[in-house]
This record gives sequence, C-alpha cells and structure tokens, in this order.
Amino acid sequence: MAQQLFPQSANFLAKGSLFGSLFAAAFTLWLCLTYTRSSYGTGAGMNRVQPVQFSHEHHVGVLGIDCRYCHTSVEDSSFAGIPAPKPCMNCHSQIWTNNFMLEPVRESYRTGESIRWKRVYNLPGFVYFDHSIHVQKGVGCASCHGQIDEMQLTRQVPSLLMEWCLDCHRRPENELRPREEVFNMKYQKPPDQVQLGRGLKEEYQVRDAQLLTSCSTCHR
Repeated sequence: MAQQLFPQSANFLAKGSLFGSLFAAAFTLWLCLTYTRSSYGTGAGMNRVQPVQFSHEHHVGVLGIDCRYCHTSVEDSSFAGIPAPKPCMNCHSQIWTNNFMLEPVRESYRTGESIRWKRVYNLPGFVYFDHSIHVQKGVGCASCHGQIDEMQLTRQVPSLLMEWCLDCHRRPENELRPREEVFNMKYQKPPDQVQLGRGLKEEYQVRDAQLLTSCSTCHR
C-alpha cells in the first residue's frame, strides 16, 4: 500500500493559498487604482508650500492684476512662464520693502538666482501641453486652473488624468469663450454656452474631436 506523502490539510492549504493569491492580486490592483485616482496620486486639491507664500486671491482677486503680468509667455509659448522677481519688485521696491516674507524675492532680484518655486501643475514627461494654443482657441484660465483669483495658496484643481483632458477634447464647445475673455476670472458661462462654443469652435478653427483625441495630439 502506497504511503501518503502529504496530510489531508495540505489540500486545504493549497486551495487557500490559491484563492489568497488571487485575492491579494485583486486587492493590490484595487489599491493601486484607488491611489492613482485619489488626491494623493493626482495632486488635486493639495496646496504646495512655496518659498514665498504668494496669494493669487490678493493680487488677482483684490488688486485685479492680469495673469499675463507675471506669466508673460502664456500667449505665445507652450510654457506659461515662471514669474521673475522684476515684476514683483516693480511694486515691492515701494511697498512692503522690509517684509521678511519677501526676502527671497529681494535676494533673487539682487543676485539673479531664480527662486526655487515648486511646480503646482506637473504633467508627466510623455504628455505634451501647449498653453498658447489653448489661449488662442478660447480656453479660459479658469477652465484648467479653477477660480485662482480666490486662492490664498495656489493648488491644482483638476486631476490631470487623461480622461479629464479627453472630456474637453471631445466636447470643446463646453469650455470655449471669446478670446478677449480668456484672462477674465469673473467670466461666467452664458445660458447658451454650447451654441456659443460651437460658433467659436468654427471661428477659431478648432479641430474636430477625432483629431483632438488622437494619441499623437498629446503624446509626441
């Protein structure tokens, strides 16, 4: 009579380990997907601690400073531009001249060394984004950056996941506005936004959804 090599409990352990492995794999996949879509994974809604705690609420919302005063290249470059200290010192050489919070700005102005700002919107290297083309096609700042004129500390508003970009590229008429209103943070969509957007889409020669959602449009 052949001797049994494994005890009866080995069958239970084998089945348990098989189901346990499947459960662990499924749980790990769920955990990764949950993290990827959370604010920790996307960065949405999280404030960045900056060398200078610049308030858009004060400068844009209260003082009414136009976005282009600091982000000088946003209309003709893919990059919006990181503010240099010169625009800051145009005012702060006269007001708040000894405020300790502005010392990094004064030092940068004296030495020519850039302030080490922390990027708020940081797309992966395999994604191509051009600020200028969006501005020229009538996409307002608030469509991507939210009501930045109400932010004391700048934060990322959208998830920047591909589905968020595709939602707009499939239906750009939902976001288009007249070019002269692109930098107007108080602009409100009219009741006939879709009709207006379709007219602007044709006037500004916005490509059709098939081309806008082509992989090569954003991944080059």
